[in-house]
Amino acid sequence: MATVQSAPTRPAADDELRRQLTGAGLEPSRKRADRLMTVVVTLAFAVALVPLVSVSWTVISRGLERFDLYFLTVSMRGVFGGMDAGGIYHAILGTLLITLFAALISVPIGLLCAIYLVEYGRGRLAKSVTFFVDVMTGIPSIVAGLFAYALFALFFGPGVRLGIAGSVALSVLMIPVVVRSCEEMLRLVPNELREASYALGVPKYLTILKVVLRTAIAGIATGVMLAIARVIGETAPLLIVAGTVDSINTNVFDGRMMTLPVYIFGQYRQGNVSCVAGATDCIPTINFDRAWAAALTLILIVMALNLIARLIARFFAPKAGR
Repeated sequence: MATVQSAPTRPAADDELRRQLTGAGLEPSRKRADRLMTVVVTLAFAVALVPLVSVSWTVISRGLERFDLYFLTVSMRGVFGGMDAGGIYHAILGTLLITLFAALISVPIGLLCAIYLVEYGRGRLAKSVTFFVDVMTGIPSIVAGLFAYALFALFFGPGVRLGIAGSVALSVLMIPVVVRSCEEMLRLVPNELREASYALGVPKYLTILKVVLRTAIAGIATGVMLAIARVIGETAPLLIVAGTVDSINTNVFDGRMMTLPVYIFGQYRQGNVSCVAGATDCIPTINFDRAWAAALTLILIVMALNLIARLIARFFAPKAGR
């Protein structure tokens, strides 16, 4: 009579499963490969941290010397030579205003373009739009500045320097980033939500406004904030079209405007100051000190923007149970 083999007991089955999950049953070669890849990934992460930590430490250590309330609340008007005075208030205002108007130009265009590509885009036109967005992603920033200068020179003549021209230059760089980020977020919205809305008789445009955009709003807001952080440190286009100025200007449609990247470039380019022997109010390295302090300020602004993006994403993220 044939004997029936009994099934393994529960403790034996649990031990076998535990061996498989912990890797006890893996072959020695596979375990060595797993350890090797773990070491390689850890080393790659450590190498990637080296430049980040180095840049952060350099900027913080050199920028903290002049980073104070006075430096953040005064401009460079009337400051010359090695005077122990001057700040970046005018540059902060210029940076925020120019970037704000760049966002007002870029976000509607980029969002509408992404909606077209995801919800309506078909055929050659959609392919052409996608191709040109990809091309714009790789445009050098100096080209964007030259484009804005040529555009405004047609209306205001050669030598024009306006804050709004800087916003247009930055918007050329922002638009493809906004389009790509918004497009990816819109594609992540499940089609079942759209189909359910259509089944209830809701028109397509209302479905996009009430269902698709509301579902993807967290990712869209994060993408927009990251696009702003991407262009806020651009120097070349602003140096061409926004110019430099030592006084405060809050009107982007009138006159030159100073920005933090251009301020850093200008101060660092001036180099050391020649001080008269025995002068107590002259600091030879004042320009470098201002440049490092302004660089620290710019990094803090970018960090704040990334923090805001995370808070927005967390606020609009779908809650469990809703």
